[in-house]
Amino acid sequence: MKRLGFLFKSCNPFNFLLKSSQENYLCGVNHYNMKTKTPKESLTILTDIVLPGETNPLNYLFGGELLARMDRACSIAAQRHSRRIVVTASVNHVAFSKAVPVGSVVIVEAKVSRAFSSSMEVYADVWIEDRESGEKIKVNEGIYTFVAVDNTGSPVKVPPLQPETETEKQRYDGALRRKQLSLILSGKMKPNEAAELKALFVN
Repeated sequence: MKRLGFLFKSCNPFNFLLKSSQENYLCGVNHYNMKTKTPKESLTILTDIVLPGETNPLNYLFGGELLARMDRACSIAAQRHSRRIVVTASVNHVAFSKAVPVGSVVIVEAKVSRAFSSSMEVYADVWIEDRESGEKIKVNEGIYTFVAVDNTGSPVKVPPLQPETETEKQRYDGALRRKQLSLILSGKMKPNEAAELKALFVN
């Protein structure tokens, strides 16, 4: 975290997220009576093909290239939710379950999974499409965190989020636990303060 702090020392939004994350981790942050939005309003779908220049010696898509595509999709989703400039604060989780061969049609679907004070968690699901049957196969997923800022780079409030589907509700609830775990690991929260996270281990 110290290294990240050095790299982003001049990035005011990132510093703000680190300093204020403890006070904003609860659901009850003040959104200044902003209109509540749903995840589908931020839905972003990016579709592209894997070219030879984007693959490793085994002719599979570079992991870094896929992460960049996911980052772009997630940033658009965060912008659609906040209608503000957004900056990437962290990549919380990435799971590469299948390799993506050259020539594959890659589909990245991104939606905001939870909104806090100035930050948003965005969930990305990655699929490849069979060229003959059109069947979609999931190959990857990731969780990104963005901070909304104004034209001067100062963090601004974002609208609250109301999940609708069962998956959206699960990801919404999980976002708070993920945030609490991050705060604990960074020393910004004591384990006994993370009520939602602790509830997973207490009957």
